[in-house]
Amino acid sequence: MPNLDLPILVVDDAKFSSMVVGRTLRNAGYRDVRIANDAPAALKLMEQRPVSVLIADWLMPEMDGLELSDHVRQQDEQNNHYTYVMLLTARESVEALAEAFDRGVDDFVYKSDMAKQLIPRIFAADRMAERQNTLLRANALLIENNRELESSNIIDLETGLCNNRYARDQLTKMLRHAESRGGTTAYVLCGIRNWQELKRKHPPTIITELSVGIARRLSTLIRPIDALCRISDNQFAIISYFPDSDHCTTTAFRRIFDGINHKALKTTAGYISVEAGMVLCKANAQNGTPSIQDMERASVQGLVEAYETHRFTETAPEIGADA
Repeated sequence: MPNLDLPILVVDDAKFSSMVVGRTLRNAGYRDVRIANDAPAALKLMEQRPVSVLIADWLMPEMDGLELSDHVRQQDEQNNHYTYVMLLTARESVEALAEAFDRGVDDFVYKSDMAKQLIPRIFAADRMAERQNTLLRANALLIENNRELESSNIIDLETGLCNNRYARDQLTKMLRHAESRGGTTAYVLCGIRNWQELKRKHPPTIITELSVGIARRLSTLIRPIDALCRISDNQFAIISYFPDSDHCTTTAFRRIFDGINHKALKTTAGYISVEAGMVLCKANAQNGTPSIQDMERASVQGLVEAYETHRFTETAPEIGADA
């Protein structure tokens, strides 16, 4: 069954011709038919409300059918819409039709046989426009869903660890927990110092194997109650809570530092050693509650020192550094 509410716009500078086309469409039962006497007027009407089918005369003053098609395609791109463009023409040469197809025209109706051709071609145009617009709407919905998933994603897809988004959420919770119950929040930042050198030496597949290997090694070395996250390409964070502040020292994490630095990782390219720098940033609730920005800033500064000294260093955040 034809969609008699199909939005159609007829554009022709010859009023008699546009009236004939409009009458033919209305006699076939189409109810949403608008008429424009030139291309600029047609574009304004389409800006107000898109159409599914545009029927335009090829030869018009100011802007011909091909130029109009160019503008329509630009509008369609902006509006995520598809308009089926049909030109009325007396030109039947192959060269002319090829040029029109290259410019984005979908179909032609020859003026000499319009009475027989128009309505069947409108049926086809309706099916094509509906299919294309359905695909565009589905694709837009898919893109939006992907954006929502990305905005809420907490997993690093390469290693399976939680990502920086989760690390920041977990750090916030740990700081609030320590604020209410006392104790110390620990934020351990582990960075692979020779990561860029390894990337220059090995192909991406081996680097991926290394990333996964480091993630697995760290997972076996942390405590079950600790949160392990990959926060960047070559940095991993461990978030912990210690009820007794005296227990929150580099000694508590020494096994992690030694486990990464003193034992090579197996890959398909052989065993590869990584050089890890580590810093423990600790926030004692008795000294006030820092922001996650305070913790991250102190950790990054401490990691730079750890890289330079090749030692596992300890630092504390400067509370209120953002103020």
